[in-house]
Amino acid sequence: MREEGLLSAAQATDELDVEIEVGLRPRKLDEFVGQEALKERLSILIEAASVRNESVDHILFSGPPGLGKTSLAAIVAAEMGAAFRSTSGPALDRPGDLAAVITNLEPGDVLFIDEIHRLPRQVEEVMYPAMEDGQLDIVVGKGPAARSIKIDLPRFTLVGATTRVGRVAPPLRDRFGYVARLDYYGPDDLTTIVKRSASLLETTVTTDGCQAIARRSRGTPRIANRLLRRVRDYAAVRADGTVDGATADVALEVFEVDEAGLDKVDRSILGSMISKFGGGPVGLSTLAIAVGEDPETVEDAYEPFLILEGYLQRTPRGRIATERAYRHLGLDMPIERDQGTLL
Repeated sequence: MREEGLLSAAQATDELDVEIEVGLRPRKLDEFVGQEALKERLSILIEAASVRNESVDHILFSGPPGLGKTSLAAIVAAEMGAAFRSTSGPALDRPGDLAAVITNLEPGDVLFIDEIHRLPRQVEEVMYPAMEDGQLDIVVGKGPAARSIKIDLPRFTLVGATTRVGRVAPPLRDRFGYVARLDYYGPDDLTTIVKRSASLLETTVTTDGCQAIARRSRGTPRIANRLLRRVRDYAAVRADGTVDGATADVALEVFEVDEAGLDKVDRSILGSMISKFGGGPVGLSTLAIAVGEDPETVEDAYEPFLILEGYLQRTPRGRIATERAYRHLGLDMPIERDQGTLL
């Protein structure tokens, strides 16, 4: 019973965090911070569709998680005055699942499919005529009794989101009228995001407090908002409630986020490569086992930032810790590694 109580409490905390995160999302294009070139192109698409009294063309957003793909999809719907329907690739297991969602759309609605690269192939094939011709083609029955049913659909906008655009099948990708990539955010944009979120959370925060959080946010608004909530918690119980630079620094050290934005798992990855494998090269599966994580989690959630910041390199022989990784962990790089003899 005690374990069930702890599990329920953890689930409640996760649900509360999700609810707060949703509340911090921008509702209109002019509220969305950063990605200026992308915002300009979206505004053109939305305005042109409004002038012609049509739905916005289908859009595919790609990029690392936490950069605002879901927010932008909801903004497209809001700017067009349309309803926003959301689902995900793994949830659409069969063509019938897609049919149940898509036949309930009203003219002009925006259908958002997260992780669209994980759509099953049979569902993908049903999506093609729906996107291109506004028809849903479903096969009913099996064998000689099977028959095809065509259902006319209202004009709608499909917005897909993916962290792996290379895994989206080319026939599906080619049916999107606009394909856009979201990039990591700079410190100035993240500072603005933290300041806006603090205002919505009714938290007093100074400029240097915003900057301290932004520096450790890995270029990602979702992480910036999460760190802000943890710093707010610390300030409320261990300080005077105001989030300034010094309070943010201490709070983030308590939550094991260092000055470069690396967390406990990041440091474990780099530390394991150096202490257990001599800095590499080491294979992904071996590295994942060493840090107790799933290989896909290491590859998708941690490696991109470590590579982007120059702590890790991928080579044909495996992953290698760079000189910057050694310096960050306060370690001396072996002379033979420094001279490149192991590379």
